[in-house]
Amino acid sequence: MALGFFSSLFGKNDRYLGIDIGTTSIKLVEVEKGKGLPVLKNYGMLESYGYLERSNEVIQASSLKFYEKEVVALLNYLLSRMKPRSHQVIASLPSFLVFNTILELPLMSQEDTVKSMGYQARQYIPLPLTDVTLDWLKVGEREINGIRFQQIFLIAVTNEHVERYKSLFKKVGLKLVALESESLASIRSLALKDAVPTLIVDIGARSTNIAITEGGYLRFNSQTDFASFSLSQSIAQGLNITISRAEEMKRRHGLLGTGGDYELSTLMMSSLDAILSEIGRAMNEYEARYGNTLAVSGKRRLERIILTGGGAKLRGIEKYIEEQFGLPVVKVNPFSRLLFDEQMGPIIEEINSYFSVAIGLGIRQFL
Repeated sequence: MALGFFSSLFGKNDRYLGIDIGTTSIKLVEVEKGKGLPVLKNYGMLESYGYLERSNEVIQASSLKFYEKEVVALLNYLLSRMKPRSHQVIASLPSFLVFNTILELPLMSQEDTVKSMGYQARQYIPLPLTDVTLDWLKVGEREINGIRFQQIFLIAVTNEHVERYKSLFKKVGLKLVALESESLASIRSLALKDAVPTLIVDIGARSTNIAITEGGYLRFNSQTDFASFSLSQSIAQGLNITISRAEEMKRRHGLLGTGGDYELSTLMMSSLDAILSEIGRAMNEYEARYGNTLAVSGKRRLERIILTGGGAKLRGIEKYIEEQFGLPVVKVNPFSRLLFDEQMGPIIEEINSYFSVAIGLGIRQFL
């Protein structure tokens, strides 16, 4: 099976399921081709809360473990409630399963670029090429010391994981037609064709994914295991309470606690600052590589930050991040890429940050 990272799928359909399998939850949207924007026909989300008390009870982990039995059970339940009409799936690959990098090669013909990619891939992928499925896409050009270079986005995933995903969806009666990095899906739903250099921070339960996009293309990607669960752990340990109680308090007060609740925000700061440290590292590495303008203009190359994922719901987090980096934190609703029943408006306002990856997958063939 071709992964179809960038290429069009053979035999397009009018409906697709976009399925985002995270570390502790599954998000699913059913999207239909519309006359203008794609149309949202169905959506659902299931979250496993067992991880709050048992650290090993997750759907998949950054140690590359894939808990197929648990995922099959959750998917079967979700599908039984949603009863989608489509069985064609475009699924996400978490960042920790994907190898990707930006290569810079001298500008050459398409034919010569194709010939050189095998050699280039061997230099950067720490596995035999026979063990991986890879794809690449030209994402830009720039001039360095009078020489024109092309920027190539290279992406690869092990054949083992491709087969696991195919097997998984077959067991629930679905057909996997494409796999895509969660970062690429998020960019499609949050910053499609947007020229503004943007940092997208997806704060999940067990990992935080950091992607930088410019001109609608992924330019930089990194990941850290500090995430929303880390904040709950800090509260639980600091107050000597259960992790479930800590999670409840975090969701209610966030960083805005006052009086007796002020201690909550101080307890979370070490874990939150660990996430921000990784964000800062990503920003600095990106700007150093693509031309840091700080010394010349006093301004960063990056112009804004988009927060998404469940951790983006933390009260007060936008203001805190704005203060730390001096960049506006922008709210972007991925559902704006879709047409949907207006009565869903209030619900979507509550859930939009959870669905950026799933929607990016669902609309992939229609935009």
